[in-house]
Amino acid sequence: MVSAKGYANCIAWVDLTNRAVEYREIDEDEAVKFIGGRGLGGRIVLKHSVGKDPLSPENVIAILNGPLTGTTVPMSGRIVAVARSPLTGVFGDTHAGGWAGATMKWAGFDAVVLSGASDKPVYLLVKNRTVSIEPADGLWGKSCEETYELLKKKYNGGVQFYGIGPAGENLVKFANIMHFAEGALGRASGRTGMGAVLGSKKVKGLVILGDEKDMPKPAKPEAYEKAREAALKKILLSAVTGPRKGGLSVYGTAVLVNVVNEIGAWPTRNAQDTKFEHAYYLSGENLRGTILKDTPTCHACPVACKRDSEVTDGKFKHKSEGPEFETIWALGAMTGLGHIEAVSYLNYLANLYGMDTIELGNTLAVAAEASKKGLIKEKVEWGDADKFVELVRRIAFREGELGNILAEGGAKAARMLGDPDISMSVKGMSIPAYDPRGLKGFAVAYSTSPRGACHLRAYTPASEILGIPYKTDPLATEGKVDLVILLERLFAFADSLDMCKFSSFALGLEDYAALFSTFTGIDMTPEELLNTGERILTQERYFNQLHGLSRKDDKLPKRFMEVASPSGPSKGHVIDEATFNSLIDEYYRKHGWNMDGTIPQERLIQLAIA
Repeated sequence: MVSAKGYANCIAWVDLTNRAVEYREIDEDEAVKFIGGRGLGGRIVLKHSVGKDPLSPENVIAILNGPLTGTTVPMSGRIVAVARSPLTGVFGDTHAGGWAGATMKWAGFDAVVLSGASDKPVYLLVKNRTVSIEPADGLWGKSCEETYELLKKKYNGGVQFYGIGPAGENLVKFANIMHFAEGALGRASGRTGMGAVLGSKKVKGLVILGDEKDMPKPAKPEAYEKAREAALKKILLSAVTGPRKGGLSVYGTAVLVNVVNEIGAWPTRNAQDTKFEHAYYLSGENLRGTILKDTPTCHACPVACKRDSEVTDGKFKHKSEGPEFETIWALGAMTGLGHIEAVSYLNYLANLYGMDTIELGNTLAVAAEASKKGLIKEKVEWGDADKFVELVRRIAFREGELGNILAEGGAKAARMLGDPDISMSVKGMSIPAYDPRGLKGFAVAYSTSPRGACHLRAYTPASEILGIPYKTDPLATEGKVDLVILLERLFAFADSLDMCKFSSFALGLEDYAALFSTFTGIDMTPEELLNTGERILTQERYFNQLHGLSRKDDKLPKRFMEVASPSGPSKGHVIDEATFNSLIDEYYRKHGWNMDGTIPQERLIQLAIA
């Protein structure tokens, strides 16, 4: 039993096959070593999912919050799902903001773990420290929005829906778990295909009911309040996170569009270019002046980076949350589409069906390039919004041969179409909105990330563009290994709290350590925080190692290593093989790993992983 504050001290272990729920306490030792959220979720899947087919009943999926989730800690409203990924076959985790994580804590749970599979569609009702398995026949086949509206009516409002749409039901390998609630009509646990895992178990999702009056109280109230006030002040004064500072609050995440595009690091038309000529029309500045409807926020967040958009007439008429920066890039620049209303409409469809917009945009780009190369008979043109709208539906419902192929995600689709190199992916997961030829830190971060190409394991543009925690040259490789290791350790810890990563634009190691220590009562120094982050990250690497991954899998798409950037300040830059190998050697050495990318047994013992 964990005695630390912030924990509900309850994990609901749901056996779907036998329709049984067991309630387990959290182990004190594991709480200290793996915190919660991503870390504790990784511990669960390491113990129970190694060697299990991702879409089999034996593959457990853990849905968790962290010890600071649902408290008054600024930006502490996130939820995470962890399982072996059906998209990549390796470690998978995916986070979402909004209110689901906080409400699950108020309902009395740190985690809900699903094992086995139901023979009929069900959903899990989470409330009052109980989880019940409810029939979902009337919800199966419905969009995420339709499902939420039906549930809201049934439970008289106030419901948090964290679940899947048709894409998850049809086992699209990059299906999301979507979060729909009042003020959160399209938050997404977007990457790694966790929606398909729920779909394989015939689970429509979690319906969560909780009350803020059940918010956890801190272990050291006075010290905690000082730490909270100091953290909040930094967030409000930051040029990136502060309201009315011209950053995330004013323009949303799409404030980065023009910035990343101008430095020649915005992959365009399947990364055949690094700069998009229509970038301004997709920017946060233009979005604010055209389709922006509202700027809601997540639990305990003063930043309000979310956007609600509305198009009132025409063929792209819709109202939806988003689009965010990554979505704007994936469904815009990556596909050659420079029309903000069309991009927002594609985002709306992805939210309804429940699909990761990053993987979706990459997959559409694969289709467009494959069409240009004559690998498919269908005509898929760059920037063809109408064709993309058609393909999004066909992917969600696996309609026709091409829809079925594209539903496998960019990497597998490219292989099936005959040219693996037209997928910009690592370990089977497609890249986000940054080209490593223009932001060299991502050469290390993408290739070594345990879950595949990812900007959220170590967000190097914080340093390369924003100068946080210190400034580095985006086109230099020197010092980037140290930067990646620092950020990946910090983010592993923050993901386990579970706090929004945007908090790191304002907060430092001392702030996170103080918030955690004073709230939970578990004393932790900044150095111990980094060691904990290292443990959590290495655990994920070890999970992958047990599935056969090694140095051979820590690689970049050939395009980044063989084709020089054609545009912007990055023009002429490439990730050459000798430099890349040197960076990977340095990364392994500083982690204490073998040069083949495996982890020595003594390192696993030292970190209390094995």
